[in-house]
Amino acid sequence: QVQLVESGGGVVQPGGSLRLSCAASGVIFSINDMGWYRQAPGKQRELVAAVTRGGNTNYDDPVKGRFTISRDNAKNTVYLQMNSLKPEDTAVYYCNARVAVSIIATFRDYWGQGTQVTVSS
Repeated sequence: QVQLVESGGGVVQPGGSLRLSCAASGVIFSINDMGWYRQAPGKQRELVAAVTRGGNTNYDDPVKGRFTISRDNAKNTVYLQMNSLKPEDTAVYYCNARVAVSIIATFRDYWGQGTQVTVSS
C-alpha cells in the first residue's frame, strides 16, 4: 500500500505564494517521476510540473517562471513552490508519483488526495 499525503494548500490573494508538499509512504521499492497536477471545475486534470528521479524538471507553459518543483529522494517527498499566483491557478492540486512496490513490480501511478488552492482578491 502506497500513500501520498499532501499539504500546503489554502486561500491567497493574487500575487501571493504557497508551497505544496507531498510525502509518499508505505510499501515502496523505488519512485521514478513525481509531479503535480491540477483540476479546476469543469476542466480536465492537467500536468503542472514534473520532476524525474535525477532532478530534471518540466513545467506547463502557464506556470513557467512562477512555479518550481523539487524533490527530496531521501524523504520520498515532492514540493511545489508557487509564486506570483493568479486567479486562474485556482484548482485542486494533486500529487502524483510513479512507484514500484518491489524489485519485480512495474511502476504505476499513485495519487494524493488533492489539496485546494484558491487565488482570489
